[in-house]
Amino acid sequence: MSEQEIPEVRGMNPELAGKCAECDGGGHFPGTRYAGRQEFTGTLTGEFVELGDPVWRWYLMNDLTVKPEQFEGDAVWCLGGNVFLVEDDSVVL
Repeated sequence: MSEQEIPEVRGMNPELAGKCAECDGGGHFPGTRYAGRQEFTGTLTGEFVELGDPVWRWYLMNDLTVKPEQFEGDAVWCLGGNVFLVEDDSVVL
């Protein structure tokens, strides 16, 4: 692996699959030099990817019921630490 490649590990957590969750995070506003908070609500697939050193874990959420107006995707990757289970918001992934 070259110095510019980022280590990546993909996995599946079946205990999270199908759970309703919320996540928020920063995002760039297309066509501007600005960013802001964006909120999403949807269903966790159970899939995750770990990137970098130190490792950052991202969870895949689809079937979005809440998303920013300009967000065109059907799914979003959410950074661990910013994901909350709807059934128990004390659980942070």
